[in-house]
Amino acid sequence: MKEFLRQQLERYATRLEELDFLLSREDIMGDMVQYRSLSREHAEVTQVAGRYGRLRQREADLAAARQLLEDPDMAEMAQEEILSAQEEIERLGHELQRLLLPKDPDDARNAFLEIRAGTGGDESALFAGDLARMYTRHAERAGWRCEIVSASDSELGGYKEIVLRLEGEGVYGRLKFESGGHRVQRVPATETQGRIHTSACTVAVLPEPDEAQAVQINPADLRIDTFRASGAGGQHINKTDSAVRITHLPTGIVAECQDDRSQHRNKAKALQVLSARIQEKERSERAAKDAALRKGLVGSGDRSDRIRTYNFPQGRLTDHRINLTLYKLGFIMEGDLGEVLGALQAAHEAEQLAELELGSAA
Repeated sequence: MKEFLRQQLERYATRLEELDFLLSREDIMGDMVQYRSLSREHAEVTQVAGRYGRLRQREADLAAARQLLEDPDMAEMAQEEILSAQEEIERLGHELQRLLLPKDPDDARNAFLEIRAGTGGDESALFAGDLARMYTRHAERAGWRCEIVSASDSELGGYKEIVLRLEGEGVYGRLKFESGGHRVQRVPATETQGRIHTSACTVAVLPEPDEAQAVQINPADLRIDTFRASGAGGQHINKTDSAVRITHLPTGIVAECQDDRSQHRNKAKALQVLSARIQEKERSERAAKDAALRKGLVGSGDRSDRIRTYNFPQGRLTDHRINLTLYKLGFIMEGDLGEVLGALQAAHEAEQLAELELGSAA
């Protein structure tokens, strides 16, 4: 393990002693807000300090086992202990490295996933439908709950725009690197000459705001319009103005919901999406300032960034940020995103570790 990581880990043992003392004080026990905050930190610090203590113990075991190798009677047993200790030390090292990385507090949140058709006309809308299906299938695999908040259907199928809400453990943290431009290369169903066309969609993944921490929106800054839900209707044709569109006048940001028959519930959902979009705008502005200093490997999540190409004739997916190419496009379009998302997470963690090392050297 690198020395700068050990220095970081040594501080956890000291901090654990401080927290044990603070949590025993009566004045802090009487302040529930402070007590909860310190208790959460105590749980996190205990996890790291405990693993580091175990790592040091196994390193001591390894050193002792290596000394026993000199004894012919103990050599076989010592060799087994060496292999066992080395395996556990490696595993603990990886776990501790991850635990030291800065955490995004939004990673544990649910998310809104927006897909918008871009260049390519009808083919782009069809691809937007394919992407929506891909993410929905992935949500099913992950055990997440998925619902359509709003959708604008295209005449030939697919969507001009669709907003999904995904609910589950760590949804935003898992999908946040999906934001950006997604390009498709394939022969459209409407193409009679068999030529490959290129079209694109944009994807945006927004963390669902915590109600307690959501941006405060002044009702006077909102324009609320109601209208009849669009779509074929099926067994239920909406005869009332239950769909809701909300415009935030200072920013021009718009959100709508027509998924529910209840205007009240549609308004509540639209306000959630609006709050997430306003929050994302603030986040993007901060990210743009950070990007002026440093451009991350996995990108800023800006919708203008072209992050990925889906080449159907070759069955190939390429993520341009990390130079990842997979020839399993059929499986990926069925929701098998594990390898792609895992590679993006690993690249992000490698970036964070490099920054951590740079910061410790400064």
